[in-house]
Amino acid sequence: MLTPDAKRSQLAEEYRLIKRPLLMNVDKKGADIVDNANMIMVTSALPGEGKTFSAINLAMSIAMERDRTVLLVDGDVAKPTAAKRLGIEAELGLTDLLDGSCDSVADVLVHTDVANMRILPAGRRHERATELLASERMGMVMAELSTRYSDRVVIFDSPPLLLASESAVLAEMMGQVIMVVAAEQTGQHAVNEGLARLGEDKIIGLLLNKYRPGLGNRYGTGYRYGYGYGYGYGQAPTADESAAQPGV
Repeated sequence: MLTPDAKRSQLAEEYRLIKRPLLMNVDKKGADIVDNANMIMVTSALPGEGKTFSAINLAMSIAMERDRTVLLVDGDVAKPTAAKRLGIEAELGLTDLLDGSCDSVADVLVHTDVANMRILPAGRRHERATELLASERMGMVMAELSTRYSDRVVIFDSPPLLLASESAVLAEMMGQVIMVVAAEQTGQHAVNEGLARLGEDKIIGLLLNKYRPGLGNRYGTGYRYGYGYGYGYGQAPTADESAAQPGV
């Protein structure tokens, strides 16, 4: 994982390349303009593709910006892992805020030792998590998260698209979506089906994870990233990323 005090590394450099078009879209300087561009969901078609790893590193990279603050939301309410990977053992979180157990975002927001980075844990498991995420209360929370600070970028670690209905509900509220795809692991049909569940009117990026270069490709050691718009995603300029951690 990236850390704010780490020395210059391949991993840090590659996430700089990945985040730059996302931040340009936030600033409405990209190729297209969408609502809620500062709300970015990181997801995958299936488990084990590296979405949480990517969400955490993307949030940490954005936190290194001088004029940004970032909020990482553990939106995988059925199987939360983002907060735990960062050593946060908070019991309350997003679901408690949505079901009325907590009164305000401040009650569940976790401050970190990174000055401009906050964490919103998933909270306690709830049998009607999908309905909570689709509720009017969720809309109010999302509006507060996205507009309270003008420099804030909100990163959602979402459940896998093909295994949980919550991800499609979250996607409706996002301006940008990054879909992590594991190289030599995820079938094309799974990718296409996952994309079909994201809807339109948002910027959709594909991040190829666990990429291992062949002998004929000396460049690139871990990821490739491309982005597009709605179902018009296509071959955009790609960024080679550093070697993914084994098993991520």
